[in-house]
Amino acid sequence: MSITALIIDDEQLAREELEYLLRDEGDIDVLAQGRNGIEAVELIQSHHPDVVFLDVQMPGLDGFAVLKRLVELQKSELKDGYPLPQIIFATAFDQYAVRAFDVNAIDYLLKPFDHARVLQALDRIRQRVQDSGTTDMHASSGEDRAQSSAPDSTGTRIEALLRLMEQQQAGARPSVSNLQSGKIVVQAQSRLLLIDQKDICYAAIDEGTISVATPLLEGQSKCRTLEELLDLLDPAIFWRAHRSYVVNINHIKEVVPWFKSSYQLRMADKKQTEIPVSRAQTRRLRELFKL
Repeated sequence: MSITALIIDDEQLAREELEYLLRDEGDIDVLAQGRNGIEAVELIQSHHPDVVFLDVQMPGLDGFAVLKRLVELQKSELKDGYPLPQIIFATAFDQYAVRAFDVNAIDYLLKPFDHARVLQALDRIRQRVQDSGTTDMHASSGEDRAQSSAPDSTGTRIEALLRLMEQQQAGARPSVSNLQSGKIVVQAQSRLLLIDQKDICYAAIDEGTISVATPLLEGQSKCRTLEELLDLLDPAIFWRAHRSYVVNINHIKEVVPWFKSSYQLRMADKKQTEIPVSRAQTRRLRELFKL
């Protein structure tokens, strides 16, 4: 059975990369691509796909606004019970969103896309589509009618996700003032040092160990993941420039043009460490420094 799909992303390279990865899967039929949230809603209404690969951060309607609009449409215009499509989010660094997706069993892909991870997400989608088809078959033959009249499970997960994101935006994160006054524990040799956030140049993860650098010293964080460390940092000044790096934008000494329109960041630590900017974060870099 063919699974119909849409790809929605404002970056053409990201759309092309994902379609390339899907092309070898014989049962995935990419019906169309969209460049923004408005096109996403229109294409979903027109094509009724099984799955939508949806970028989180887009101009106009972002990924969450698209979901909110779809839920509203389903409750008003789409009262005939048209089910919401399965959603696979594409995200570069939003650790709060990733946590919410995990809670609500909505899948996500981190940019740049990893082929093995895409295949894993597709396996989940195949199972969900198969389960949905089995339920529809039972309902049409008179079996399990109570289950068929229950709220769509995808819609339920999406609404739960939206509620969780609203709660997080309303107050789950520590306030900026508290973050700015907070300190981070860094282990340097046998000493546990309290470092002001504003003094951190960058943090990097390598084989599960997170290193933290300031202009004067280097040490290790006790956090297990960069997402956990980011929870403690001020989002106004700390930016995940790459899957393995978080940088303090106030400690970027130089932006260095690199291979194929990419960039590296030369930091203001003792070693003047050069940190790569992932392709997915290049646009954010240009926004930050008006490149």
